[in-house]
Amino acid sequence: MIKRCLLATFWSAVLLLGWSGYAAAHSNLHHSDPAANSTVTPPPVVQLWFNKPLEASFSKVSVVDGQGQAVDKGDGAVKGANAKLLEVSLPTLAAGTYKVLWSIVATDGHKGKGEYSFTVK
Repeated sequence: MIKRCLLATFWSAVLLLGWSGYAAAHSNLHHSDPAANSTVTPPPVVQLWFNKPLEASFSKVSVVDGQGQAVDKGDGAVKGANAKLLEVSLPTLAAGTYKVLWSIVATDGHKGKGEYSFTVK
């Protein structure tokens, strides 16, 4: 019985450690400006910082209004020397709720995508 219990504990530890290594291998959104669910004055840009460098050719960001219509200037891209920063310019936004949509490929080949909303007062 003790042997079976030790064996179960061992395999549980192996699975737990293996899973955490898998999750750490992917690029994740570290923080954004404007932040998710925030209320802000009209921002000139949306900036997303990731925990790993991005492939510029395969990483995109856009901003849409409540009807799903694009409102950004269409220049979403990895910006400058910081390969962890994805940015898109905005015109002056009217009051309302907007959604940020992003999809990325990290330089290690891992893909990711997500979305969040912010409100302009």
